Amino acid sequence: MASAGSGGSVLRIAGRTVACAVSFSVLAACGFSWYTYHDLTAGMTTSNAIEMVQQAAQQAPQQAAVSAPPRLDKSVNILLIGLDSRKDQNGNDLPKQFVQDQLNAGSSDIGGYNTNTLILMHIPANGGKVEAFSIPRDDYVDLVNVPGGHPLGKHKIKEAYDLAKYYAEEQLSKQYSGADLEHRGRDAGRAATLLTVQKFLDVPIDHFAELNLKGFYDVAQALGPITVCLTKDVSDPTIARTASTPGGGSGFVGHQGLNQLDASMALAFVRQRHNLPNGDFDRTHRQQAFLASVTNKLEQEGAFGDLGRMQGLLDAVKQDLVIDDNWDILDFAQQATNLTGGNVEFNTLPMEGYATLASDGDVNLVNVAKIQAMVRQAISGVDPTAAASGTTGTTGTTSPGPTAPATSSTPSTPSTPSTPSTPSAPATPDGSAPSPGDSYAGPAVQGGVPCVN
Repeated sequence: MASAGSGGSVLRIAGRTVACAVSFSVLAACGFSWYTYHDLTAGMTTSNAIEMVQQAAQQAPQQAAVSAPPRLDKSVNILLIGLDSRKDQNGNDLPKQFVQDQLNAGSSDIGGYNTNTLILMHIPANGGKVEAFSIPRDDYVDLVNVPGGHPLGKHKIKEAYDLAKYYAEEQLSKQYSGADLEHRGRDAGRAATLLTVQKFLDVPIDHFAELNLKGFYDVAQALGPITVCLTKDVSDPTIARTASTPGGGSGFVGHQGLNQLDASMALAFVRQRHNLPNGDFDRTHRQQAFLASVTNKLEQEGAFGDLGRMQGLLDAVKQDLVIDDNWDILDFAQQATNLTGGNVEFNTLPMEGYATLASDGDVNLVNVAKIQAMVRQAISGVDPTAAASGTTGTTGTTSPGPTAPATSSTPSTPSTPSTPSTPSAPATPDGSAPSPGDSYAGPAVQGGVPCVN
């Protein structure tokens, strides 16, 4: 199983580097060096969350949690954020029928602001191999807020955004309301997410890009049918979901081998976690495979040289994309063209086992020192053998297979769990010992479409 083990899960993709993978799926920026910066970013939402993170380090330099990790070179680190939100940028509910019929995501008033996708892209300064680190959403870590913000405690990493937004809006609502309050609350959530990931991985973050469910749908719609490959037949029927009933299911249906997916089914493909042998970890691998498949598609179609096609993709992304206001997309697009021809390596961060907590439900236990050493080795070649052993503390009962509990748009007050008993052995969803190898990816077909569960 790829969800645990010393090396994590790795998917190697030959061809165009992840700079273009970021561009087509989140930024659609490759090939736009002819654009002026104004034309490129017109209509795009920007955020000052990176500045908030930088200010946090300046305001409280003695606090290790908010201090910037050391920078080893001039490489660029980009955090991709997939937000499980059924609301638009102003906090308004998306149309009910659209959410139900196209997104297969239940009701607009559930889901909160959890970050169900977190991928750190490390783009080396010399144009070499790009490393991408997928962070499982249920990793149980210390959440970090900006100085002066409400303490967030220790929870699933996906909850940093939702909790920070909630507590910030409690205070901001005294001065702001409506869309203005929503925007400021989201920036607080983004800053907490960036700070949390920085502390967890011990890597500075230079830029970020954020998409919600509708944003992903719009990107997939603009791209046209997406080819994916499955190792076996899969069906994940949707179960009615309400604010008080967890429900579940993505609505995905696929057969063994190659599948052509429309926008609705592509979203279901990357969201499915039920009816899969490895749950959330299979979903993480699907997200990685989706990036590989889209890169392959755009290369085969010659889209990187078709300015009209790329403009259409960018226009679709602009509707729901949020980037930091320090990111010069034009400069990035020009640099990205110099990175083509390298290798992309996707890594799923390892875990040590599962636990069930009264405060957080089912969580992934992680060894922070081991993960930081793994990341350092991947991006700089530093030997991780000095990593400390042992899992992070938690209180609860270990279980062989977590099923994420229902989430609410109004988070509960964070609690600080007491020091737990560590599981005697890591467990996989089927109760067996975790596999140390990378066994999830089947043979690549059509020049770069990996087969996944």
